[in-house]
Amino acid sequence: MASRFWTQGGDSDTEDEDSEYDEQEESATAETTSATPVNKYFSGNASDSDDSDGQRRVVRRTKDKRFDEMAATVDQMKNAMKINDWVSLQESFEKINKQLGKVMRVTESDKPPNLYIKALVNLEDFLNQALANKEAKKKMSSSNAKALNSMKQKLKKNNKLYEDLINQCREKPELFEEKVEDDQEPEDEDDDEDEDGDFDDDPETLESEGSEDDEETGKDDAEAGTGWEKMLSKKDKMMDKQFKDPSQITWDTVNKKFKEIIAARGKKGTGRMELVEQLTFLTRVAKTPAQKLEILFSVVSSQFDVNQSLSGHMPLNVWKQCVKNLLAILDVLTQYPNIVVDDMVEPDENETQKGADFDGTIRIWGNLVAFVERVDVEYFKSLQVIDPHTREYVERLKDEPMFLVLAQNVQEYLERVGDYKGASKVALKLVELVYYKPQEVYNAMMRLAEQDNGDAEGTKGVEENRGPPAFVATPEVVPRKPTFPENSRTLMDELVSLIYKSGDERTKARAMLCDIYHHAIFDEFSTSRDLLLMSHLQDSVQHMDISTQILFNRAMAQLGLCAFRVGLVTEAHSCLSELYSAGRVKELLAQGVSQSRYHEKTPEQERLERRRQMPYHMHINLELLEAVHLSCAMLLEVPNLAANVHDAKRKVISKNFRRLLEVSERQTFTGPPENVRDHVMAATRALRQGDFGKAFNFINSLDVWRLLRNKDKVLEMLKAKIKEEALRTYLFTYSSSYDSLSLDHLSKLFDLSEAQTRSIVSKMMINEELHASWDQPTECIVFNDVEHTRLQALAFQFTEKLAILAENNERAFEARVGGVGSEGLPLRRKDGQDYAAGGGGGRWQDFSFNQGRQGSSGGRTGYNAGGGRSSGYIGSGFSRDRQVRSGGSGRTYQGSNARGGHSDGSGRMVNLNRGVRA
Repeated sequence: MASRFWTQGGDSDTEDEDSEYDEQEESATAETTSATPVNKYFSGNASDSDDSDGQRRVVRRTKDKRFDEMAATVDQMKNAMKINDWVSLQESFEKINKQLGKVMRVTESDKPPNLYIKALVNLEDFLNQALANKEAKKKMSSSNAKALNSMKQKLKKNNKLYEDLINQCREKPELFEEKVEDDQEPEDEDDDEDEDGDFDDDPETLESEGSEDDEETGKDDAEAGTGWEKMLSKKDKMMDKQFKDPSQITWDTVNKKFKEIIAARGKKGTGRMELVEQLTFLTRVAKTPAQKLEILFSVVSSQFDVNQSLSGHMPLNVWKQCVKNLLAILDVLTQYPNIVVDDMVEPDENETQKGADFDGTIRIWGNLVAFVERVDVEYFKSLQVIDPHTREYVERLKDEPMFLVLAQNVQEYLERVGDYKGASKVALKLVELVYYKPQEVYNAMMRLAEQDNGDAEGTKGVEENRGPPAFVATPEVVPRKPTFPENSRTLMDELVSLIYKSGDERTKARAMLCDIYHHAIFDEFSTSRDLLLMSHLQDSVQHMDISTQILFNRAMAQLGLCAFRVGLVTEAHSCLSELYSAGRVKELLAQGVSQSRYHEKTPEQERLERRRQMPYHMHINLELLEAVHLSCAMLLEVPNLAANVHDAKRKVISKNFRRLLEVSERQTFTGPPENVRDHVMAATRALRQGDFGKAFNFINSLDVWRLLRNKDKVLEMLKAKIKEEALRTYLFTYSSSYDSLSLDHLSKLFDLSEAQTRSIVSKMMINEELHASWDQPTECIVFNDVEHTRLQALAFQFTEKLAILAENNERAFEARVGGVGSEGLPLRRKDGQDYAAGGGGGRWQDFSFNQGRQGSSGGRTGYNAGGGRSSGYIGSGFSRDRQVRSGGSGRTYQGSNARGGHSDGSGRMVNLNRGVRA
């Protein structure tokens, strides 16, 4: 393998025909070797290949190498013409066109080299001769003839671009000799040896360019005093070449160059950062403030082009420079009030020629609101991409005051010029930056803004010292420091008032949700709830965009936490229950991507979902949210389970909690709790047994409570709620075992005051949840024995099922024989009676009446399930009897005139049964 490798290394004839990548690699290798200091490979022990060559390697300029490559291709074309090889000619023609682009980039010339024009003329003449010789064309091979026809079309199309130069070459061929190539461009001794005209557009490498230029400049300054010649950076060389004599710079010169640069924007081979640097230099040589403003707008647009990926973000140094450019735009607009920025009207071509002394209005194309929104999007995306557990994320968060300065200045300018709709959009960006911050974080942001202001000014001073001074000086007119009220609530009120007054519907809705969220952070539940109900956003949010729906979910989650902190358990559960109903909390809050085995997402859906994710510092802690939700569900569901222990169709408050409880009860062995769910389930088991102390200890052992600002107060509230629900559960479960119960005993049992115990028990009596009464002299609860045993409850359910079976049987009979009027009906059906009513006489109805009067929880029919149905069936029987008497057919049932079979009658019966249950 080694001998084969070295043999191939000496073959240089075939390397000339390799791809461009091989050519670049070869030139890079040569240049690297030339720059390397002398080492052992240049000693007398050199390799055999170096001895056999007998030549020393010479480093040449990039321009010379490109011209030599083109000359070699022209020689190949001449050799192919001699043997009439059109296949080789076609390949060489494509190759020389690729080399032309490299040569023109190296020479920085718009005119193609004379060598190329001369080759086109020779190739065109040879093509005409070949087409004229028809006999030779007939003798060609099929591949050669095909290449000839292809070359005819390609050459004709290509030569149209250089028609004037080709004609000039035919008239005066002596001007296009090959020896003129060396004198066409003045030699530039400062060209970089490794420059090949290509520009690196990788955003990952852009951030280090500025520091590399600084280091290079610093080295040059240090070496200037030791006799070394100063080497200019790429940026300074570009500036020096473009405009060497400042006295010759005019508005037309700058405008022409500006249009050339804009025309090259977006084209293949144009470096995006190189374009930004060229436009930045043009801002310094602009002759009028309007022209400088126009170029600055193009600079900002070009900086946005640096990141072309939807998932990526703008490099951080480019983002900071973009903010500074927007502040410079505001400086110009503030200094010259007669300049108006508008994106609806196309300005005149020579509008920017009007100088600073022009009295009329100067219109410049631009959209400040769109630029601010784009800067905010890039900042948001950078926080999405950066790892939140690194120092880089914290450093990125420190750039927040820069955006606040920009947004405040733009908002003030738009209000000054009367564009209140645009000002409301910018105000929304400020609201979205502040609404999730508690007062402590807000104060930290204020201190950071004051601290970073000095550092920003120092950096700006260093930037302005580079390069020549600007022709149009723009002093810093707008402030570079944000202004904050002492309280974040004051700032929010100012911003949302402007939005409610001048914003569009989407802006108002988002501002309202941010306002609700911010009030909830400060434990102002009643204000947040009133704002939500007054705005009716819960009715229309499903028709809004997804980002607004995510904001609504975040506001509801924070509202639930707020209700829990102030002790409103039922309201907190209502706010959080819908989030947990589908089990997709991460997805609904945009805090992660949930994977489901039943629903596969396409790659496009996953990309869209990842773009909507919230940055880490804006997350709502999901463990805390789950702990609050399950704790509220436990406090509501445990008494509900105890109150309806015999009811098969008992009321369900939280399906999610019931499901978790069923899973926990099915476990054979229950270990110590590990996560939030385990702790709440363990507390639930203890609470159902009446052990409120053990239940509270399980809940109190959760670590997530430390995230609450007023942790001790919330835990005291939670302990009081657990005691109250333990008392309710105890009374629901064991009231049938007591004739009377002392108030003092009950208070000591659950560690409650007598006033609290009396209040809880009285409320249960008023709501007809507890069938008891107070005996005031003895301070005892006297229970009424109205509860039914398990056997009685099963008997009621059995009676109900028999009634349904008999009704279905009767319907099936009617459907088979057909309705024959009142004469064909059985006796009980004629009289409007039902099996349930007649089977038990009047006793079942008496049971139903008594049970309904004494009550059950929430107006339910209690345990006398059969009694409730009997009353309903009598009503339905009367309805059927009335229809028969009015001349209706026996097949008609409560307004239905369709004739059906057995299954149809059964379906109708189920619907009726459900109606009676409701």
